[in-house]
Amino acid sequence: MLLIPGLLNDADLWADQLEALGDLAASSVLDITQGERLEEIASDLLRDAPERFALAGFSLGGYVALEIARQAPERIERLALLDTCIKPDSSERAAQRREMNRIALSPGTFHGFGERLLDTYLHPTNRSNAEIVERIRGMTQRLGPEIFVRQNSLERKDGTTILAALKCPVLVICGDSDRLTPLADHLEMVTIAQDAHLVVIHQSGHMTPLEQPGEVTRALRRWM
Repeated sequence: MLLIPGLLNDADLWADQLEALGDLAASSVLDITQGERLEEIASDLLRDAPERFALAGFSLGGYVALEIARQAPERIERLALLDTCIKPDSSERAAQRREMNRIALSPGTFHGFGERLLDTYLHPTNRSNAEIVERIRGMTQRLGPEIFVRQNSLERKDGTTILAALKCPVLVICGDSDRLTPLADHLEMVTIAQDAHLVVIHQSGHMTPLEQPGEVTRALRRWM
């Protein structure tokens, strides 16, 4: 099982799932901190991947997972897409990303996830959870502004035709209060895929693997 983190995430995003699912599969977290294009990142990951694998992508990792599916669909036994999107950025969203890059590279301490952004990413009940907040900020600090800008600048491509063509089982997971990649987008994914199942994670925002690790683990266990 190959797990792909999202923007400014490292292996700690999946730490709970790695531990809990160790009896089912040999699992590893892929590194998406290098590369200037999704095609390049996916190609590099495929070069070192097993011949066949289960693949789960979170947020930006979902875009990477679909690019892997475009390049080598026959190697994917099953696919999970968590709190992600299959649509390209709108012009407004692209402009927001450029502004975020400018701020990230400005002089001063890079915080990555400030107070306002945390409010966007987390369910209100989890916003005061110090452990979750510290894990998010820990990943942010380890990766830093250069990796943020590199990942934030990746072109998000339309994955509709890729998802529609996949013949493997697809699990779609979304937090019930995900403001970044809303539930409506995930409902659409389920209608597009040939063999898809939706799991809504309650009392969770965008960061489902951290906010409700047990629920995400149970969904992935059933999927495996």
